[in-house]
Amino acid sequence: QVQLVESGGGLVQPGGSLRLSCAASGSIFSVNHMAWYRQAPGKERELVARMFSGGSDDYQDSVKGRFTISRDNAKNTVYLQMSALKPEDTAVYYCYGRIATADRIHRSWWGQGTQVTVSS
Repeated sequence: QVQLVESGGGLVQPGGSLRLSCAASGSIFSVNHMAWYRQAPGKERELVARMFSGGSDDYQDSVKGRFTISRDNAKNTVYLQMSALKPEDTAVYYCYGRIATADRIHRSWWGQGTQVTVSS
Protein backbone atom coordinates (compact mmCIF):
# COMPACT_ATOMS: atom_id res chain seq x y z
CA GLN A 1 0.00 0.00 0.00
CA VAL A 2 2.98 2.32 0.51
CA GLN A 3 6.09 2.53 -1.57
CA LEU A 4 9.23 4.45 -0.66
CA VAL A 5 11.73 5.04 -3.43
CA GLU A 6 15.15 6.50 -2.70
CA SER A 7 17.37 8.30 -5.14
CA GLY A 8 20.44 10.50 -5.17
CA GLY A 9 23.14 8.16 -3.95
CA GLY A 10 26.52 7.95 -5.57
CA LEU A 11 30.24 8.48 -5.22
CA VAL A 12 31.38 11.66 -3.50
CA GLN A 13 34.76 12.97 -2.43
CA PRO A 14 35.43 13.63 1.24
CA GLY A 15 34.13 17.04 2.15
CA GLY A 16 31.60 16.93 -0.63
CA SER A 17 27.84 17.11 -0.52
CA LEU A 18 24.99 14.94 -1.66
CA ARG A 19 21.23 15.07 -1.37
CA LEU A 20 19.15 11.95 -1.04
CA SER A 21 15.48 11.90 -1.88
CA CYS A 22 12.72 9.56 -0.81
CA ALA A 23 9.39 9.72 -2.58
CA ALA A 24 6.41 8.15 -0.85
CA SER A 25 3.40 6.93 -2.74
CA GLY A 26 0.38 4.75 -2.16
CA SER A 27 -2.66 4.81 0.03
CA ILE A 28 -1.30 7.12 2.72
CA PHE A 29 -3.66 8.29 5.41
CA SER A 30 -1.13 9.96 7.68
CA VAL A 31 2.56 10.03 8.46
CA ASN A 32 3.87 9.77 11.97
CA HIS A 33 7.48 10.30 11.01
CA MET A 34 10.03 9.72 8.30
CA ALA A 35 13.63 8.76 8.82
CA TRP A 36 16.88 7.89 7.19
CA TYR A 37 18.88 4.88 8.27
CA ARG A 38 22.17 3.58 6.99
CA GLN A 39 24.08 0.35 7.08
CA ALA A 40 27.75 -0.12 6.37
CA PRO A 41 29.20 -3.53 5.49
CA GLY A 42 29.53 -5.70 8.56
CA LYS A 43 27.67 -3.23 10.75
CA GLU A 44 24.17 -2.93 12.08
CA ARG A 45 21.67 -0.60 10.53
CA GLU A 46 21.62 2.69 12.41
CA LEU A 47 19.32 5.66 12.57
CA VAL A 48 20.73 8.76 10.91
CA ALA A 49 17.95 11.32 11.11
CA ARG A 50 14.24 11.56 11.80
CA MET A 51 11.58 14.11 11.08
CA PHE A 52 8.22 13.94 12.81
CA SER A 53 4.91 15.08 11.44
CA GLY A 54 5.04 18.26 13.49
CA GLY A 55 8.33 19.24 11.91
CA SER A 56 10.71 18.40 14.71
CA ASP A 57 13.80 16.43 13.89
CA ASP A 58 16.74 14.71 15.49
CA TYR A 59 20.06 13.32 14.35
CA GLN A 60 22.70 10.81 15.19
CA ASP A 61 25.54 12.60 16.93
CA SER A 62 28.05 11.69 14.25
CA VAL A 63 26.12 13.57 11.56
CA LYS A 64 24.73 16.43 13.59
CA GLY A 65 25.67 19.73 12.02
CA ARG A 66 26.50 18.10 8.70
CA PHE A 67 23.24 16.44 7.67
CA THR A 68 19.82 18.01 7.39
CA ILE A 69 16.53 16.21 6.97
CA SER A 70 13.73 18.07 5.26
CA ARG A 71 10.48 17.43 3.46
CA ASP A 72 8.32 18.67 0.64
CA ASN A 73 4.75 17.80 1.50
CA ALA A 74 3.47 18.73 -1.95
CA LYS A 75 5.73 16.09 -3.45
CA ASN A 76 5.38 13.58 -0.62
CA THR A 77 9.13 13.53 -0.48
CA VAL A 78 11.68 13.58 2.30
CA TYR A 79 15.28 14.60 1.75
CA LEU A 80 18.60 14.13 3.42
CA GLN A 81 21.08 16.87 2.63
CA MET A 82 24.55 15.61 3.44
CA SER A 83 27.50 17.96 3.66
CA ALA A 84 31.11 17.68 4.77
CA LEU A 85 30.95 14.01 3.97
CA LYS A 86 33.46 11.66 5.50
CA PRO A 87 34.56 8.17 4.49
CA GLU A 88 32.81 6.92 7.61
CA ASP A 89 29.52 8.00 6.04
CA THR A 90 29.87 5.33 3.39
CA ALA A 91 26.87 3.03 3.63
CA VAL A 92 23.62 2.02 2.06
CA TYR A 93 21.07 4.61 3.07
CA TYR A 94 17.48 3.55 3.61
CA CYS A 95 14.35 5.61 3.77
CA TYR A 96 11.91 4.68 6.51
CA GLY A 97 8.38 5.77 7.15
CA ARG A 98 5.99 5.18 10.01
CA ILE A 99 2.84 5.60 7.97
CA ALA A 100 -0.84 4.84 8.33
CA THR A 101 -2.64 3.59 5.26
CA ALA A 102 -6.33 3.77 4.46
CA ASP A 103 -7.13 1.38 7.30
CA ARG A 104 -5.68 3.98 9.72
CA ILE A 105 -3.14 1.51 11.05
CA HIS A 106 0.43 2.72 11.35
CA ARG A 107 3.05 0.41 9.97
CA SER A 108 6.73 0.60 9.20
CA TRP A 109 7.72 0.98 5.57
CA TRP A 110 11.19 0.77 4.06
CA GLY A 111 12.78 1.82 0.84
CA GLN A 112 15.17 -0.45 -0.98
CA GLY A 113 18.23 1.63 -0.20
CA THR A 114 20.70 3.75 -2.11
CA GLN A 115 24.47 3.46 -1.96
CA VAL A 116 26.54 6.40 -0.77
CA THR A 117 30.28 6.07 -1.13
CA VAL A 118 32.63 8.74 0.18
CA SER A 119 36.10 8.26 -1.21
CA SER A 120 38.86 10.19 -2.89
